[in-house]
Amino acid sequence: GLQFIINVTLHNSSLPPLAIKNPECLGLLHQLDRHADMWVQHYCILKDGCLYFYASIRSTRASGGLYLQGYRVSEQTHNFKQSVIELEPPSEEFKTFYFCAENETENQRWITALQTSIKKWIPLHQAIQDFMNRPLEETRM
Repeated sequence: GLQFIINVTLHNSSLPPLAIKNPECLGLLHQLDRHADMWVQHYCILKDGCLYFYASIRSTRASGGLYLQGYRVSEQTHNFKQSVIELEPPSEEFKTFYFCAENETENQRWITALQTSIKKWIPLHQAIQDFMNRPLEETRM
């Protein structure tokens, strides 16, 4: 169940980037740091609805990860010199992320991969939510 997903994710984040099996997308992404108003480069790997960040391809472990459940992925052109990838969170308390890849083609490749990865994981997470939200009577032995 859920425990399994989290364990796998924790396991993945402790691996060097090249050790993650069958990544859905990988490459350099620049993330907008709003406080510093600058773009920070990460080597990123997308796997099973989670985006892992590495300082570089030679890193031994991830510096962070982002669960993508509920995020909406789209291309944004306004307010930016070039088109960027917008990851819009499911609710206000989370922040919106902005990324840009090396070029327009790479941006599109990432957008498609991110959307596909999120879609693939929705049914499983929905099932978990439904299970957690069941009335107590049903779950009593």
